[in-house]
Amino acid sequence: MEVANETVIKKPKRLTSVVWNHFERVRKADLCYAVCVHCNKKLSGSSNSGTTHLRNHLMRCLKRFNYDVSQLLSAKKRKKDNTLTIANISYDEGQRKEEYLKPTIVKYEPEQRKDEVFNVQSSWFDQERSRLDLARMIILHGYPLAMVEHVGFKVFVKNLQPLFDVVPNSTVELSCMEIYGKERQKVHDMLSKLQGRINLAVEMWSSPENTNHVCMMAHYVGDDWKLQKKILNFVTLDSSHTDDLLSGVIIKCLMDWDIGSKLFAVTLDDFSTNDDIVLRIKEQISENKSRLSNGQLLDVRSAAHVLNSIVQDAMEALRLVIQKIRGTVRYVKSSQSIQGKFKEMVLQTGINSQKNLVLDCPIQWNSTYLMLETAIEYRNAFCQLPELDLDLALSDEEWEWASSITGYLKLFIEIINVFSSNKCPTANIYFLEICHVHIQLIDWCKSPDNFLSSLAAKMKAKFDKYWSKCSLSLAVAAILDPRFKMKLVEYYYSQIYGSTALERIKEVSDGLKELFNTYSICSTLMDQGSALPLSSLPSSSNDGRDRLKGFDKFLHETSQSQTAISDLEKYLDEPVFPRNCNFNILNWWRVHTPRYPILSMMARDVLGTPMSTVSQESAFHAGGRVLDSCRCPLTPETRQALICTQDWLRMQSDDPGPSSSHYALPLYVETN
Repeated sequence: MEVANETVIKKPKRLTSVVWNHFERVRKADLCYAVCVHCNKKLSGSSNSGTTHLRNHLMRCLKRFNYDVSQLLSAKKRKKDNTLTIANISYDEGQRKEEYLKPTIVKYEPEQRKDEVFNVQSSWFDQERSRLDLARMIILHGYPLAMVEHVGFKVFVKNLQPLFDVVPNSTVELSCMEIYGKERQKVHDMLSKLQGRINLAVEMWSSPENTNHVCMMAHYVGDDWKLQKKILNFVTLDSSHTDDLLSGVIIKCLMDWDIGSKLFAVTLDDFSTNDDIVLRIKEQISENKSRLSNGQLLDVRSAAHVLNSIVQDAMEALRLVIQKIRGTVRYVKSSQSIQGKFKEMVLQTGINSQKNLVLDCPIQWNSTYLMLETAIEYRNAFCQLPELDLDLALSDEEWEWASSITGYLKLFIEIINVFSSNKCPTANIYFLEICHVHIQLIDWCKSPDNFLSSLAAKMKAKFDKYWSKCSLSLAVAAILDPRFKMKLVEYYYSQIYGSTALERIKEVSDGLKELFNTYSICSTLMDQGSALPLSSLPSSSNDGRDRLKGFDKFLHETSQSQTAISDLEKYLDEPVFPRNCNFNILNWWRVHTPRYPILSMMARDVLGTPMSTVSQESAFHAGGRVLDSCRCPLTPETRQALICTQDWLRMQSDDPGPSSSHYALPLYVETN
């Protein structure tokens, strides 16, 4: 029968049973019905019938929908257009019942949100929080925003939590922007309260669509004396961008984050970048009178990038030889019969190598090194191969070139691995490695082979440009390592500069003292500023005591000056700290802050300078950092929000404690 005249009963009294959250009470003529909101089945709803039959029906009904009735989530009536039906999906109900896992109960007191928090006794579901958790998951793991439109995702969510309304792509994007705004404010507040200075690393990115991007990241040593870094901006550049535009983007980043006065160093990934960029930045923040060492430490270039650039020169010089070796390896691996003949040649020539021939990936130059290294070991076997194309045959001279340049590549791989794999890459680790490269380049330039000596000269010219910019900052960082102090500079400079080493060492010493004096002056001003309010406090002393206020100030200034002078000298005069594999330089300076109060301030800023900006996954990539294809279609604002927030959330996820208001919640929770 039709029930067109059914009307919802205006309840004369409150329905106290929990089952009425799952039934609508309607009246037809003189009869009352209870209509299940899940299956629309009608049952008797009169007050004389009680609620036992309704509860029994509800247990059966909810089990069919795979609810855990013992930990029942509240449910209001769901709209029909929110119900998702997928054809040809079936399951064994009994098996699902046996495999169902009872969720963990977590006590939590959520905020009440009108019309969105559903309550049945002690169970809660929060639509708004779940929406933010979904956006947070997409940001944290780099999922595409369009995943919420995928049918498989919708089915999974509806089976997991039928009450959750899957939001469209545009809503997820808005949620991500909302999280970005809140997290950005947290980062801004943290940087504004930071006691130390901030170093800005600028790195260029490309994309499959041939657009250029610039990523700006803050590096610093936090108040807990741990090395930190956070992406501040990810800006898409115009296709015709110039150095003026790039410097403007960097300056805007500094102004937006209000960190210009705290800037210590700017590290650029391209050592050949026009110096005018850094000069414009210096001019913009010229009101910061405490800029250090006349700006000498402000301009830093990425060590790994200069080594990669030098490697590309070597690879280009050996390009034809590499092509021949690549063709020979490809020929040997082309068939089983040729591989068999090659193994015979290996046995006949007495080669004991157990390595397998490998083809390289041309854009990953470390794979080219592995190919060359293995091929050189099988050199005699290659020469004995029958039917080898004469165009692929290498002369003895070419084999010698390949052997020498492979040795060069081995050194660079070892050093870049030190830079990129270090979990705490403080600035002190670079001086030793860079000096070793410097000494090797000097030695390679002395090669009697004209091809190798001219290549080494070209490589050294590029290195010298980097060394002239960064040698002072590298040396100061090494001196602040208590295991080395000035001794490491003296050791390497004597090998690099020979008879002029003392002059170069004095330049480093003078630069170190100039930098320290800057910190001493800043420290004195800070101490005076903090001491001024004391004069306004009520005093119980006599007038004679008050007449000595000027003497107290004089005593404070002269004492501070004497302490500042002795701070650096005391550090350098004391013996070096014993070297051990578990040494943590930041922890050492944290412990020794009371002994070297001013020098420790300087050490924190210097050691936090990023001397290299390359990541481990792109350390040997010839093309630099490339943007993920799923990020390319996004608007520049959304792209920046996702990349920055992902970096911030990942930093938070390393912390065992909750650091965000949007941390994930389980589906089933229990309130206090």
